[in-house]
Parts: sequence; C-alpha cells; structure tokens
Amino acid sequence: MKKLTKGIAVSVAAVLSLGLGACSTSSGGGTTTPATSDTASSTTGNHLTVWTWDPTFNIYAMNEAAKIYQKDHPDFTLDVQEVSWDDIQTKMTTIAQSNQLDQLPDIFLVQNNAFQKNVTNYPQLFADYSQSGIDFSQYPQSVVNYSTVDGKNWGLPFDNGAVIAAYRTDVLQQAGYSLSDFTDITWSDFITKAKDVLAKTGKPLLSGQANSSDMIMMMLQSSGASLFDASGKPAIAGNQALISTIDVYKQMVQAGVYTEVNSWDEYVASFVNGDVAGTINGCWILGSIQSAKDQSGKWDLTDMPALDGVSGATHYSANGGSSWAISASSPNYALAADFLKSTFAGSTDFYDTILPSSGALANWIPAAQSSVYAQPQPFFNNDAIYTKIVDYASKVPSNNTSPYYYEARDAVSAAITQILGGTDETTALQQAQQTVEFAMQ
Repeated sequence: MKKLTKGIAVSVAAVLSLGLGACSTSSGGGTTTPATSDTASSTTGNHLTVWTWDPTFNIYAMNEAAKIYQKDHPDFTLDVQEVSWDDIQTKMTTIAQSNQLDQLPDIFLVQNNAFQKNVTNYPQLFADYSQSGIDFSQYPQSVVNYSTVDGKNWGLPFDNGAVIAAYRTDVLQQAGYSLSDFTDITWSDFITKAKDVLAKTGKPLLSGQANSSDMIMMMLQSSGASLFDASGKPAIAGNQALISTIDVYKQMVQAGVYTEVNSWDEYVASFVNGDVAGTINGCWILGSIQSAKDQSGKWDLTDMPALDGVSGATHYSANGGSSWAISASSPNYALAADFLKSTFAGSTDFYDTILPSSGALANWIPAAQSSVYAQPQPFFNNDAIYTKIVDYASKVPSNNTSPYYYEARDAVSAAITQILGGTDETTALQQAQQTVEFAMQ
C-alpha cells in the first residue's frame, strides 16, 4: 500500500487499506512484514499454507474462505502468512535459483501484471489449473489472460481492478451537468465538458501522478490495444492507439482539466480535500474516495470515456489486480485446488461476507448476482455501485499481454514526460521502443 501524507494519514489509512493495498499497481501494494516462517511448505493432509499481503484485504479474505470451507471440511486448517508482494517476488527468485522448492507455500498471491513474467522465468514454481475443475469462463477473459501462458491457466483471479470514473455530482450540478452527461461519452466530449466545469467551478475533474502512464495504460486497454503485438514484440513506435491516448492526455493537461501531482499522496489528497472533483482509476480507489466522510452522498460513478476514432474503443478497462498461484512443489495440489474452487471460484456466500468488511470486489462474475452486491450505497447517491462494477469488469477488452509489461510501462512513462516537455512524439516513442527491446534481449 502506498504511504499517505502525514496530513491525511490518520483520516484515510483505515479505508485505504480496504482496497488500495490489494489492487493498486503501486510497488508492492501491501505491508512489508515478513513471513512468520522461512520454511512455508505444508504437510499433506487437511492443512494448507498461504503467502499474501494486506491483513484487511487479502489475508482477511483468505481466513474467511477457510471458514466457508470448514463448514463441509471441519478438519481443514489454514496458515496464512503475511508477506509483502515485493518479498514474495524476491522469495520466488531466490527459491527458483537455489532450487529449494520446498520453501514455497501451497498457495501464494501474484500481481497480475507480473504473473506471465514469473511463470515464463520460473516455470518450476507454478502448477497449472488444468486438474482443478475450475470454470475460468466465469471470469472476464481480459483478467484470465494475465495468468495464461502457453494456453494454460496458472493463476486464479481474485480482486477486481475494473476501471471506474467517479465524480462529485454536486460539482457537476453546480456547472449544470448530471452524471448521465458523463456516461457513455468520448474523450473529446469529456474534455469539452470538463473545460466548462473548470470555468464555472474552478475545479479540474481529474488528477494523477506526473511521470506515470497509468491513465495512458487504462485508455489503451479500453480499446483492446497494447504496447505489444500478438507475437509479444514491443509495439510502441507508430502505435496509433497509443498516439491517440497521448494526444488526449496532452490536451487534458494543457487545458487544466487534468492536474499532474508529484506523488501518490498528493493524488489521493487532491480529491479527498476537494481540490479535484473526480478520478478515473481501478475500482480499488473507492476506499480512498470514501475516506472523505464529509463528501458522503456527493459522489457517484459511471464508465470511462472511449477513445475517439480508435477501432475497438469501449468504455471499459482495468488497472491492477492479482491472482492466486498453486505451488508446483505442493504435496496438496488437490486440496488447494478444491479449496479455491469451493470458495474464490464457487461461493457467493464467501463474497457476500468479505464485500462489506473489506471492499473486496470479485472478478468471479456470478458474485454480481448476489443481493449484497445489489444493495444501494449511501456514499454514492444510493447507487448499486458493486453490481455496476462487476458488469464493467465483464466488458473489459482483452489485449496482448507480455512478461515485459512493467518495462514497457516505465518506458512509456518516460516518453510521456519527454513529450510534455517538448520532445517530438515520434522520437520519444521510438526511444521507448528501443529501451524495451534492449531489456528483452
């Protein structure tokens, strides 16, 4: 979880821990407490061990899943060990290089954008789900793709990273608009209306970290486009969808309707403090929004704008998320698979339990049929936002993924900074492409 500034830490820390730590694409997305044991491999029988991060989100969800599973398996026990994402990544690398595979737990959580790279580099660590009996068609294909390698599923999607556009409806009304005026629109329409809102209220509608390409990546995936081609090669230079997203981003920054800030703390503070009247991000940002208790009833959410003139453009995208891996060295594959199938991939009761307490939105599509998901949320104008978000997640376009996602994202971030500083767009994107090609050699 990204650290908060001192000024807002006390007021928002509890709420942020519900969603930001689990889903954000930030470094680690969780706590830094090490595992309680260096040797995590479980013994055979009715016991499993798990590595994951964030006590109020992932760890809480795992423990609640154990309670559900114990109803039919009373002898089942689960040891959930708190390990940050950064530490899990380090441990995977160390274990693979030392070939000490018995040091792995039965189940461990992996960030979606890092999944393919780890399976490709360390295939000996992962068991595929072909013998699990889990129906992966009950998950959005765009999410399943993150942990698919060579046609096999290596991870079970958990938390939902579907993109939402959230706005202060009181500010929109002050400018003469309603939420419907920002629903199912294009980015050019958004910029026109956002300029009007800024002129009438003095408030930009969006903000984000400078030197970050998160907004670009969300816009890109909304059209099913990618920084890679179908064969996995970098496709940055001359990428028309990417060029279109950068053009939109430039227009927003130059018009003042998108405020660039220097840090994640400042980004959260910009809408918590009311300086900015909206945000577009993964749905895990809801925890941050709701930390502003005085703004309850003044927010609502809708879909994101679609790119103008780009083939395949939609109003849906994703940012963040993670999936459960089963260790190839586990002597308890059948138990681990059945546990996950019966809970994370098979129990609406489970998701009904964890949603109110942790804000853990499911990628498992049947969860949206639950009455709990359909309950109106007072903070968001009594809108049934959770049903809406799961519907958004089911419509996110698939795109080409790559083990080198983070290298490409960072290269594009640098390119955007150069372009905003006056560097020729073609030159900056060509340099980004060369950077990624070098990294892949």
